Amino acid sequence: MKYIFSPQHWRRGVWIGLAFILMTGASTAAELNTYLRPGAIPQPSNNLMTPNRVKLGKMLFFDPRLSGSNWISCATCHNPAMGWSDGLPTAIGHGQKILGRSTPTILNSAYQPLFMWDGHARSLEKQALGPIENEGEMAQSIDNDNGKLISLLAELKALKGYRDAFEVAYPGEGITKKTIAKALSSFERSIVSSDAPFDLWIKGEKQTMSNAALRGFTLFEGKASCVKCHSGFNFTDNGFHNIGLEDATDAGRYAIRKVKILIGAFKTPTLRDVALTAPYMHNGAYSTLAEVVEHYNLGGHATENLSPNIKKLNLTATEKTDLVEFMKSLTGEITPVTYPVLPAE
Repeated sequence: MKYIFSPQHWRRGVWIGLAFILMTGASTAAELNTYLRPGAIPQPSNNLMTPNRVKLGKMLFFDPRLSGSNWISCATCHNPAMGWSDGLPTAIGHGQKILGRSTPTILNSAYQPLFMWDGHARSLEKQALGPIENEGEMAQSIDNDNGKLISLLAELKALKGYRDAFEVAYPGEGITKKTIAKALSSFERSIVSSDAPFDLWIKGEKQTMSNAALRGFTLFEGKASCVKCHSGFNFTDNGFHNIGLEDATDAGRYAIRKVKILIGAFKTPTLRDVALTAPYMHNGAYSTLAEVVEHYNLGGHATENLSPNIKKLNLTATEKTDLVEFMKSLTGEITPVTYPVLPAE
């Protein structure tokens, strides 16, 4: 899908170039145009977002009946008050099972081509069903009675509120595995980042960025080379890299693509609202942004498949603090989320 840029975005780009040259010494305005918010939310032609679809998806997202225990909802791990994550080093699933990877934010999922830490889900619709059916996560049977659980389809079809909501959102399609996936992904696509201080700064509100954050931005694009992986509006290249974490047990992307360089490689996460999504890394290894910066400053831990982008940075204490301040400037105001009214039994 093509992104659409309005004339307003073009005018912002002109101002951005002037401001950036004056305030940080960059060479061209074009370099900052890459950080502009796309003019439209990407969405598939066979599942265009509508208010009714987003509303239905929100109901499903917050409904614990999507889990086999009827205790876990999508929002249990993707908490809007925690940057749509859960604040835990690694997720906790069905039966209080501690899982091996941290819960990634769903913020700006619409702008991603692949999903999950290893990228095994190739669409948001496929991603939406994965945790529900995973025995370690939500442990729900969607379309058959496995002898232990009432299938999710049967549970939802028994509720008039859901029957009506599905008919309004997807007329004539009924309550199916496909329409559940469509509704959930429609809601997830609606979760987009609000304007952070950095966004306001590039619009012309110069007071929103501290001098430390501006210095951090210069480091981000220069000496620290963060931009090699964390680029564009969503601050990710959507690629997979081994960044030298002390975790030799998780194959990462290699489990999906048997290419040696992908052993221990994981998807580059967005930095949007990063101040809300601690702890960090796929295994929750670091509790603070300062620890993350120090990891990269030291060049990661030795590994056979270390990304060539990971090298010692030799940052000063002030430079490390400035980088943290810049990353904090990528976090916007928390948008209040109203808990949906769920269909009664």
